[in-house]
Amino acid sequence: MALPGGIAGSEGDPAPVGARASLADRLGPRAIWRRLGRVISERLPKGLYARSLIIIIAPVVLLQSVIAYTFMERHWQLVTKRLSAAVTADISALIDIYESYPQDRDAETLQRIAAERLNLDVDILEGARIPPPGPRPFFSLLDEALSDEIRRQIKRPFWIDTVGRSSLIEIRVEIPGGVMRVIARRSQAYASNSHIFLLWMGGTSLVLLGVAILFLRNQIRPILRLADVAESFGKGRDVEFRPRGAREVRKAGHAFIEMKRRIERAMEQRTTMLNGVSHDLRTILTRFRLSLALIGQGPEIDDLTRDVEEMSRMLEAYLAFARGDSGEHAAPVDLRALLEDLRTDVERLGGHVSEVTVEGPSTVTVRPDAFRRCLFNLAANAARYGDTIALTARQESRWLAVSVDDDGPGISPDRREEVFKPFVRLDDARQDAGGSGLGLAIALDIARAHGGDVSLHDSPLGGLRATVRIPA
Repeated sequence: MALPGGIAGSEGDPAPVGARASLADRLGPRAIWRRLGRVISERLPKGLYARSLIIIIAPVVLLQSVIAYTFMERHWQLVTKRLSAAVTADISALIDIYESYPQDRDAETLQRIAAERLNLDVDILEGARIPPPGPRPFFSLLDEALSDEIRRQIKRPFWIDTVGRSSLIEIRVEIPGGVMRVIARRSQAYASNSHIFLLWMGGTSLVLLGVAILFLRNQIRPILRLADVAESFGKGRDVEFRPRGAREVRKAGHAFIEMKRRIERAMEQRTTMLNGVSHDLRTILTRFRLSLALIGQGPEIDDLTRDVEEMSRMLEAYLAFARGDSGEHAAPVDLRALLEDLRTDVERLGGHVSEVTVEGPSTVTVRPDAFRRCLFNLAANAARYGDTIALTARQESRWLAVSVDDDGPGISPDRREEVFKPFVRLDDARQDAGGSGLGLAIALDIARAHGGDVSLHDSPLGGLRATVRIPA
């Protein structure tokens, strides 16, 4: 039939193939397993120590659960059922004796036989009736086994109490003219020593887990030490390290030490090469200055002098970017004093620092000259395009954040990543004070060498906020 709107179909038409496939993908076994895998992955701990413990604990718990279930199902229940059957058979024999010899119904004789031969306490309650059923115990293994055996062997109305007295059980069976009450020890009908096996199983599991925890802690410690040393090296801190632990961990430690040596050797060679290049180029620029000074004064000479000075500044910026912060070691620095010195440097450039704020600890471990250059490049860039500058340092969890705010024109969000590229200068925005296109690139390189980063945001002053975050 034709549906409104020109769509043909009926209530009985099957769903389209694509819809069926999509529904199968959402509800199929693979999708369910993937979803379950994601949930488990999100809930599992992320640390190696915790995951290793789970790898050990999970099989132990599973194995002990299987053993406990097998013991309960095949041994405990079987023994309890057989003990209950034996007690029920004794009670059935006493009833048969009582009913088979009515001329010799002597309660004292029956009690003596039950006490001496069967270890039971028997009473004949003439004229009594079976009490109403009492509360069933939560763990009713004995109650169920004993009740089943009485129904199977005696086949009379009965009442049992396995709750009242912990060491005794009471059984009442209806007989002609009254009730036979039998009191037996719980151990006669119940495998009461099974808790010893359970305690032994639990104790051995705890000992195994304790040994596993101690062993894993000693194995994880060298890995954590290697991670700390690698992080410290990334921050420019030289930490003494000797590989320890398992063979694989020691192998990774020796590989890290060799990698560290190669990196330091490469940085040393680069520094030596840059020092040589710097010396040669500075020598040539000095000759240019001397030649210009001997020529004399004039408009053309002044232009050439400015070109030489600009070339010298650009050369220093290029060499600083290529050299990075190699050769400098990390040391504790007073952050408040560093920001005050930075205020002085910015004011020499013609900028105005309205406030310097330090929130939290004022001491930080960094490469002093490199970190100072990073902050100076950001502050100089702010002074070039803004009239008012604010310097703020604050502690953010495990990070130290230093922000440089200005009231300049700012940078559009879609171009903030671009300004960190080397030799990039924005015509309609802003860039480093030297005009070489390397100021922000150098700042970012120094921050990342400390294990941090530089980000740009809108400033409360109306311009740009440049924030340096490094590990505290």
